[in-house]
Amino acid sequence: MPPKSDSVEGIVLGFVNEQNRPLNSQNVADALQKFNLKKTAVQKALDALADSGQISFKEYGKQKVYIARQDQFDIPNGEELEEMKKANAKLQEELADQKKAISEVESEVRGLQSNLTLAEIKSKETKLQSEVQEMEEKLDKLRSGVILVKPEDKKIIEDSFAEKVNQWKRRKRMFKELWDTITENSPKDQKEFKEELGLEYDEDVGVNLQSYTDMLASLNKRRKISR
Repeated sequence: MPPKSDSVEGIVLGFVNEQNRPLNSQNVADALQKFNLKKTAVQKALDALADSGQISFKEYGKQKVYIARQDQFDIPNGEELEEMKKANAKLQEELADQKKAISEVESEVRGLQSNLTLAEIKSKETKLQSEVQEMEEKLDKLRSGVILVKPEDKKIIEDSFAEKVNQWKRRKRMFKELWDTITENSPKDQKEFKEELGLEYDEDVGVNLQSYTDMLASLNKRRKISR
C-alpha cells in the first residue's frame, strides 16, 4: 500500500519518482529541507520504501543509491519518441519567438523610461532659456564694444603664454640634442630605450607644440598690426 502523500515516506517517494534519477540519502535530504526533514528520517524512509519494493536501490560499497521503479512509467515507442521530438522542437521555436517578443517589449520600455517627463521637459526648457538669456546679454556687451578684459590683464596673459611656449621650444630642443648624443652610438633600439626610461614625447600625451607655436605667431602678428 503506498504511503500517504503528506507522510515522510510519501514526500520522499514523490520526490524520488519526480526526479527519476540516481539519488543518495544526502541528495534527498538536501532537496527536502523545505519540509524540515532530517537526514536520519529521510534515510529511514528510503530504506523502508526500498524494502517494500516501491523504489529500487543499488549498493556501492557502504553507500546506497536509490532510483524510482522504471516499471511504473510508460515507455514510449519509436514513433511516440519521434512525435515527442517534433513537439519539443516546435515548443523550442515558440519559446524563441516569445523570448524575442519579450526582448523587443523590454527594449521599448527602456526607451520610454529614458524619455523625459513633461515636468522634466519644462524644467530643462526653463534652464535653457536662462542660459540663452545670459549668452544674449554677453553678446550685447560685446556688440556694444564693452571691454570684458582689461588691456593690462590681457598683456600679462599673452606675455605669460609667449614665455611658456618659448620655454617649451627651448627645452624640447635641449632634450633632442642630449638624446641624440646619448643614443648616437647606443646599440639599443631608441623606442625600447625610451620606454625603459619611462620617457614620454609630446605626442604620447596628446599635445602638439606646433599648434601652440602657430598660436604664438598669430598673437605676435596681431600685436605688430595694433601698434
